[in-house]
Amino acid sequence: MVLSKTASDSDVSIYSTFASRYVQDAGDFDSEGGGVPDHQRRADVGWEPEAEPGVLRDHVDGARNRCVNIIAHLFNAPLGESETAMGVGTVGSSEAIMLAGLAFKRKWQNKRRAEGKPCDKPNIVTGANVQVCWEKFARYFEVELKEVKLREGYYVMDPVKAVEMVDENTICVAAILGSTLNGEFEDVKLLNDLLLKKNKETGWDTPIHVDAASGGFIAPFIYPKLEWDFRLPLVKSINVSGHKYGLVYAGIGWVIWRTKQDLPEELIFHINYLGSDQPTFTLNFSKGSSQIIAQYYQLIRLGFEGYKNIMENCRENATVLKEGLEKMGRFNIVSKDIGVPLVAFSFKDNSRHDEFEVADMLRRYGWIVPAYTMPADAQHVTVLRVVIREDFSRTLAERLILDIQKVLHDLDTLPAKLSAKMSAICEETNEKNGNEVVKKTALEAQKEITTAWKKFVMAKKTGVC
Repeated sequence: MVLSKTASDSDVSIYSTFASRYVQDAGDFDSEGGGVPDHQRRADVGWEPEAEPGVLRDHVDGARNRCVNIIAHLFNAPLGESETAMGVGTVGSSEAIMLAGLAFKRKWQNKRRAEGKPCDKPNIVTGANVQVCWEKFARYFEVELKEVKLREGYYVMDPVKAVEMVDENTICVAAILGSTLNGEFEDVKLLNDLLLKKNKETGWDTPIHVDAASGGFIAPFIYPKLEWDFRLPLVKSINVSGHKYGLVYAGIGWVIWRTKQDLPEELIFHINYLGSDQPTFTLNFSKGSSQIIAQYYQLIRLGFEGYKNIMENCRENATVLKEGLEKMGRFNIVSKDIGVPLVAFSFKDNSRHDEFEVADMLRRYGWIVPAYTMPADAQHVTVLRVVIREDFSRTLAERLILDIQKVLHDLDTLPAKLSAKMSAICEETNEKNGNEVVKKTALEAQKEITTAWKKFVMAKKTGVC
């Protein structure tokens, strides 16, 4: 089953009632099913009553299988005319990554045992920008995590350095389609080409996993020519979060394998005590069905054109915010034009005030904009990040620009950040009291400074001395 790529003649969306009935009929289809109607729809915010789980209950298995097939086709899986895709629904991309990692580890172990070689020291190569779930996988399942360090101005994994770190014990290289830090897509095509060459030279067959948690529901719609998915021969599995740009509430992720051969059969369990044979490969057996139903509803309600319209709208609103920040002349834009629709930015000169102060001041205007430091070896770089979602309109983007201008004006009327002055006072006080001065990390010191600065501002506002 695939998403329609053609708008309807009437240029209107599929009716929500029809979409609801279509989902209810999912249980009557086989796992592949037929195509969906041609339709086009603009972005709406919020859930329609027809999408409520109570309306669509008892059709989870059919909906899940159809979602897997739709997403597999979206990622260009090499499926035959009547072939069903291999994949599972999970509670998020964290579980999806655990399952993909386990499949890579088991395949690598089986091959090493067949060759009479040791299989007790598997490793995985990633960038230092990976989400914490990769660290969890490595620690929980005893796999060495080999990280490619970042550098200022380059905040994603360098494919050249990644391939250099690959050895015979590497179970896979993980590429990120949409870095958490700045939304950038890593160059999976270059990674694939370099790894193909190394595999040919060494006789290895090191594969690639693409963590498309954020970018998996973006790239197919607005960057269709970008090669990052199963069009590349070494990409064996891809995960994506339905609760990010899949437009479903929290608690749904997907992992898709290139072919059935890429998921070892011994990892799949079969049960029949629910009435029929049911294969299962998940860490959680029991879980809610509402997110799966909601994902299927969104896929058929929106269709290809509907998702495309929403993602294009998000990208346009991100551009509005980016251009507004650039006009201020005070910020460097860290995010990229091609990537997740978000804007990551940092001060050009943070000698007077820093990003943590901006984040703190924006809360007064109702905005929660995180400020954070980059991973190794770019810890000295601090950025602010605004993620543009479906409900972040152009009006909100323009309002945020105005509020940031107000914050900058407020900061300019205040003394320069008190870091140096406060540090000197604290050290002098400690020395007078005979206390030992404890060296703090840059982040700890920055947080203390921000807290003290906040108290200073509030005291000035209220007139309290």
